[in-house]
Amino acid sequence: MLNHIIVMGRLTRDPELRRTGSGVAVASFTIAVDRDFSPKDGGERETDFIDCVAWRQTGEFVSKYFQKGRMAVVSGRLQIRSWTDKDGNKRRTAEVVADNVYFGDSKRDDQGASAFGAAPAGFGTYSAPATPASDFAMLEDDDAQLPF
Repeated sequence: MLNHIIVMGRLTRDPELRRTGSGVAVASFTIAVDRDFSPKDGGERETDFIDCVAWRQTGEFVSKYFQKGRMAVVSGRLQIRSWTDKDGNKRRTAEVVADNVYFGDSKRDDQGASAFGAAPAGFGTYSAPATPASDFAMLEDDDAQLPF
């Protein structure tokens, strides 16, 4: 049997990091995923809100580097959980148990901050050297000089 899911969307809120009684980290978060098709009447595309849970180091990673609005690619398995609510009704819920979570958006702006907040050190920023390295020659605008 195969149970593998990959979804890409934006976090609807900051991840919530908790710990089990034995100290294992678990992060819960929800991502908003637009459907690939528009309704026949020309209205806006619908959005699905998918609950996700990430355990151990993956949960700590999500909690540390992802915030509301950040694009995430979540790879894992779909899990259906049954539970009983406070009124004694049997309920079911579906969630993605994340094996891997990746950044799904582009680099942040050069200031190291964006609508998502300040960038962690070493993430999302890159500055080209002010002068080219001496081993390389600058190419003119002529594409004929390119080796491919």
